[in-house]
Amino acid sequence: MPYAIGGNSRIRTNIPAENAYNALESSNQDISLRQLRLSTGKRINNAADDVAGYITSKALIARNGSLKAAQTAVGDAQNISYIVMDSFDNISTLLTEIKESTSTAASGAMGTDEKVALGKAAYRMVQQIQTLVDSTVFGGRQLIDGTYSADFVIATKADNSLITLALDLTTGNTDYNVSRNELNLNSLNVDSFAGITNLDMRSFDNISADDLGIFASDKIHLTLVSLADAIENVNKAATYVGGVVNRLSSQQEALSSQITNYNAAISRIEDADVAEEQLQLVKSQFLQSASLASLTQANQNPQQFLQLIQG
Repeated sequence: MPYAIGGNSRIRTNIPAENAYNALESSNQDISLRQLRLSTGKRINNAADDVAGYITSKALIARNGSLKAAQTAVGDAQNISYIVMDSFDNISTLLTEIKESTSTAASGAMGTDEKVALGKAAYRMVQQIQTLVDSTVFGGRQLIDGTYSADFVIATKADNSLITLALDLTTGNTDYNVSRNELNLNSLNVDSFAGITNLDMRSFDNISADDLGIFASDKIHLTLVSLADAIENVNKAATYVGGVVNRLSSQQEALSSQITNYNAAISRIEDADVAEEQLQLVKSQFLQSASLASLTQANQNPQQFLQLIQG
């Protein structure tokens, strides 16, 4: 703290000039600080500006980064889930068309040629199901062929341990499986489709005038039952994924709110109040001008005492 000191006739040490110079330096430093804060928009530009605030803001920034990464992971999981649900919806529609063809073939009004035509038409839908299974891909991996499984980091705990969500579409997932059999949709490669044992979708292509196969009068009712069960199983699998999507939507909303709140906390600690900084800058600039004037006057004081020794 500067003090006004008397004895100004001692010109070897110009105390008033030193006081004015120190005040000038203080004003210059404060001006530099205010200009830095105004130019960066930050009140804390280094740890020396606010020791406690610095460590708190950096911890919040790190936490916010983890939340943003989790939000990205949630978005990826949502994308995969939507793709899967859309494929299941299309497969359910195709199965319904196949079942309608089978129901039509069960009519006594249908001749052999008509039943064969209905079987071949149903098989085209079976082929389309296989196309959907093969083309439902994300990140170079098949999603609904019974092999896909992935973990998504959707949040972190206070100790920074990870909170993960498993999107498990493998045939070994008991929640995903909807019957005692595996929900395998590889319709052209297995003799069990959508959890229904002995439902070989290739059988629709084997229907002929000589052998109606699964359209035969003693078998077609079993075919209808199997297709109805397959439709139900596919829809149940879709609802499993739908439940995952609902959870992901809730988590995304929670993460968005948390990120906003963390940004607000960081801003309160770290960001500069532009209006306040501008007021302080004007004050320091005024003091700078006053200090310059005082320094000039203090440096002129020794000249007055020289008159005492002039001969």
